[in-house]
Amino acid sequence: MPAATAPASVSLIDVLTHAATRAGCTNALRCRETLEEAQEKRQPLIDTILDNSLVDEEQFFDQLAQTVRLPFVSDTTLEIPDGGLHGKLPAKIALRHRLYPYQVNGMDVTLLTYDPFDLDARQAVGQELRKRVHWQIASRHRIKEALQQGYGVGAENFEELLEGREDMAHDEMAQEVNVLDEQDEEATVMNFVNQIFREALRERATDIHVEPLERDLRIRYRIDGKLIEVPVPPNMRLLQASLVSRLKIMAHLDIAERRLPQDGRINLELDGDPIDVRVATIPSVNGESVALRLLTRQKFDMSKLGLDGETEAKVRKLLASPNGIILVTGPTGSGKSTTLYTWLRELNTKDRRIVTIEDPVENKLDGVVQIAVKPEINLTFAAGLRSILRGDPNVIMVGEMRDQETVEIAVRGALTGHLVLSTLHTNDAVSGISRLLDMGIEPFLISSSVRAFQAQRLVRTLCQSCKKPIKYEESFLKSIGFPLDQQANLSAPVGCRNCRNTGFMGRLAIMEICMMTGALAEKINAHAPVADMKVQALSDGMIPMRQYGMMKAAQGVTTIEEVLMVTAANE
Repeated sequence: MPAATAPASVSLIDVLTHAATRAGCTNALRCRETLEEAQEKRQPLIDTILDNSLVDEEQFFDQLAQTVRLPFVSDTTLEIPDGGLHGKLPAKIALRHRLYPYQVNGMDVTLLTYDPFDLDARQAVGQELRKRVHWQIASRHRIKEALQQGYGVGAENFEELLEGREDMAHDEMAQEVNVLDEQDEEATVMNFVNQIFREALRERATDIHVEPLERDLRIRYRIDGKLIEVPVPPNMRLLQASLVSRLKIMAHLDIAERRLPQDGRINLELDGDPIDVRVATIPSVNGESVALRLLTRQKFDMSKLGLDGETEAKVRKLLASPNGIILVTGPTGSGKSTTLYTWLRELNTKDRRIVTIEDPVENKLDGVVQIAVKPEINLTFAAGLRSILRGDPNVIMVGEMRDQETVEIAVRGALTGHLVLSTLHTNDAVSGISRLLDMGIEPFLISSSVRAFQAQRLVRTLCQSCKKPIKYEESFLKSIGFPLDQQANLSAPVGCRNCRNTGFMGRLAIMEICMMTGALAEKINAHAPVADMKVQALSDGMIPMRQYGMMKAAQGVTTIEEVLMVTAANE
């Protein structure tokens, strides 16, 4: 089929402006001016329309397809076929020109495109395929989804590595062969690694896991606390040695050591944005597994914690304390570090000296003196904390209260006029008291130095683009203690392209804050049972974590199921 063109008297800008107007663009003049500016800068015109949000994407492509008289495959009817159709078109062509092989029938092949005016794409396809090509139009985001699912992340670079090595695909010895031999191949592996990082950041992933299986290599992203397997190119196992070696080189690790775990850090810049990556390698029976924690330079802001007015006022009152200890408790992955960094940002003013000791330093804060623990040279939490107290700080942050010595030094610092922030691993706020007692800290020291214990968990927040109202049985709501008069805004996840069809987008902390009151201090000094101390904390105004979470569910921010799941250990 010949390339889609407009009559000679009509320019491409005319065609696109006409399609955008018919699709609902209310400002045709602005659309034309934007396209003319993009044309002068040699920028893709269709991408310009979409990137500037000038029109609804699917409606635009529907109208464009009618204008150029090509079939349009809508988002609702487009299904990505199983059966390896992606093998009909090389990844370097499909990904470069955003083309996806949709149907193959003998000598006929149907390709999806979102730019029917891309003559370079048609020329590349004509040179590669010896078939009759039929063109259809689909939306840009749907084609990108199909390409990722069909070809896998980094497929274009992977294909370059395997050119001329097809015979290695079924060779058992190839699993141990390192294909990273030449400089051009090193650059290709580097591009492949960068593509993995870019894709993970685009998907809002916090971790990347590269895991060798018996006959394959699996890559998974952790998004909103859940592990999601991402499609990878076939025969990915062939790239295992090169990929792991590249990551270890970037993290300044010993590439020859494959028997012992190693830890390192990668500092890189992608598309102008600095990124820190914490690297941990683990030897397994199938090869080395690599865990990558992505530490982006985020701006910590109290408003992003999602606190209600009463809880935020309580937190700000605590941070205004001139001295004392504030402890954030919870299991690994409950957002304790993010909370502490947010507090440090609030406290970071010109008239305060803030010093931290962490293991490791996950995020760098301007204006804050940050120390990384190094046990191999005897720089432990306790040793570092002693030195910090001699350095005239106003605020101290200790990454974790791990032992009695560290806690005792922190208590001494709090009693001598310093505000100390730290973490503990406990299930709820009141259990922080018993944890300190178990460490051997005297009750009177706890009651006189600690200002509050804050326990927290992370729940996924609903995607606001696709959530829907939901009704629950009253008997169920009563059984979990949910107030029946607050169920009007309860919502359930649906799933859309904005949230990867999960129904959730992002996370927030739900928490409970146990303030150190006079009555609670008396309970601690009297060695009261934990249950009695919890009753006292509740009578002093502590809102239980589950109740706090139910308040967020009642606002349509998260779901009841999310709250019940993360607070199960507290009940």
